[in-house]
Amino acid sequence: MTRVLPLAVAGLIALSFGSIGANAQSPPGQALSQPGAANAPPGSGGEAPPATSEGMHLPVLIVTSIEVLRSPRGGGMDVVRARGFVPSVGWKEPHLLPITSGKTIDGTLDLIFQAVSPPQPGPPGPLMAVEAILPVETSHPYKAVRVRSSTNAITLKTLPGYVEIAEPKHDFSKYVGKYFLAKGAAAPAGIAAADIVKEADMAWTVRVIKPTDGIPNYVYEPNRLTLVLTEDGRINDVAWD
Repeated sequence: MTRVLPLAVAGLIALSFGSIGANAQSPPGQALSQPGAANAPPGSGGEAPPATSEGMHLPVLIVTSIEVLRSPRGGGMDVVRARGFVPSVGWKEPHLLPITSGKTIDGTLDLIFQAVSPPQPGPPGPLMAVEAILPVETSHPYKAVRVRSSTNAITLKTLPGYVEIAEPKHDFSKYVGKYFLAKGAAAPAGIAAADIVKEADMAWTVRVIKPTDGIPNYVYEPNRLTLVLTEDGRINDVAWD
């Protein structure tokens, strides 16, 4: 699969807009993480990664809907609109990046839903909504649109049209103090379901650090959820890093 820049795709004009929550804005009562030991990511040895002025262009965590709007006038454009979620505050510049060029065998326009990640690990909290649009000239050869995130992909097979999946409901700031249940493990006896966080309910990468675990290296991954556990299996700390 050849990765191409939007301007190199004939007939496509890249144009993206961030929705509420796409920029570095904190939810009520939640502060942005700042460099320094006080806000170091869990398991990092008390030191945050070096600050950088720019984040990384990465796929968003989840894509939840695709909509294609068609101009009623001749010579107009189809507009692809995707919505999804990023894991924390501080993400910006959401955009749709075409990874197909010209006519495809199955008539599908394949897109990656990306954004610029925060330069520092994000604090735990609710997932943040983002959206982006990509105008496509009406002479395009596509019959369907597929949008990919870091964890899933959605295909809209009727143009114009709309498709969506259920939005994830997670507030990671509420994970602290709950018991972590790994995939395939038995639930601890006598613990209420509301006090258990199940790995099986998470579509994203989860790094679990137990009290006896070492850390051979530390590489910042904004779409990875890190959980530091206590000796009895409860979640002691949470971060997107």
